[in-house]
Amino acid sequence: MKPLARYASLANFVELARSLNTDPVRLLRSVGLDPGGVALQDRWIPASAVADLLERTAVEAGRDDLGTRLAELRKLSHLGPLSLVLREEPNMRSALTLLIRHERMYNEALHTSLQVADGVATVRVHLDLGRPGADRQSIDLAVGVLYALMRELSPPTWQPLSVSFVHSPPINPTTSLRMFGGLARHDRAFNGITMLETDLDRPIRESDPQLLEYTRRMLDDDAGNPTSAVANRTRQLVEMLLPTGRCSADQVARSLGVDRRTLHRRLTAEGTTFTAVVDDTRAGLAGHLVTSQRYSFVEIAATLGFSSPSNFSRWFRGRFDCTPRQWRRSTDPEDTEAVAAGVPPTSDL
Repeated sequence: MKPLARYASLANFVELARSLNTDPVRLLRSVGLDPGGVALQDRWIPASAVADLLERTAVEAGRDDLGTRLAELRKLSHLGPLSLVLREEPNMRSALTLLIRHERMYNEALHTSLQVADGVATVRVHLDLGRPGADRQSIDLAVGVLYALMRELSPPTWQPLSVSFVHSPPINPTTSLRMFGGLARHDRAFNGITMLETDLDRPIRESDPQLLEYTRRMLDDDAGNPTSAVANRTRQLVEMLLPTGRCSADQVARSLGVDRRTLHRRLTAEGTTFTAVVDDTRAGLAGHLVTSQRYSFVEIAATLGFSSPSNFSRWFRGRFDCTPRQWRRSTDPEDTEAVAAGVPPTSDL
């Protein structure tokens, strides 16, 4: 089964494409993506379609720096609830560990690793699109976003040793110079960022006013929105926290800037409970992860916050009336539409 990514990976694409005098709607349709789905950031789509979209747009716009330009537009707050979790990490090492652990929750094609040797730390980025093809723009976007996030979390004086790319330099280096300040190195053996190991243990700086404003907006009730605002934000945070082992009402409330009692009161007002939100979130993720052939049941149990695979299996049977293994066997590996939409497959059991 081909790896999937969420529409959130295309944040700011429409605006950038228009600014480059290209038609984002036509380009999205040309790779089989629904233009209306861009607003549904949690919807799963083929990661290869995202890569193809960026490559086609770069060619049509005549800009081989498209991925870097898109990365320039990203801010820590664009990660949504994950930004609230990252700001609570004690240092860069912990934040990177969380990002790496969580990456499969938003992009299955992205594989990031942290290696430390001889006082030097290297964060390597690799893409597995499930098929051969161009991925320059996707690599530039992934490395650029990682660099931008690390800068936001680090002290203002932080500077890595280098930012490496396997591909050749861009025709016009202006965007790269603006983004990386002359630290970009091309035609290297890997894609990623190299820094001193001591940088990993520097404390994460306090969140900026924009991130605090984002937190407040998350809790504002939109009278014109019929959906459950706090329940939705809680679900998003639960997704982020499940793999960390820190998914509790206290942690979610702290990330949202309220106390536990206020969180429970707001969820009750929306007709739900914290326990129900956690269970429903697990169910949605379990349907996707178990259907995919890419993850072992041990990995899935850890991702969903279970202490052991047996505990996960018991919960899954109680929720879906079959074991994870039975569910996986009953699923058509080519039924990517249901998986991408997060809809449980039909079983003959």
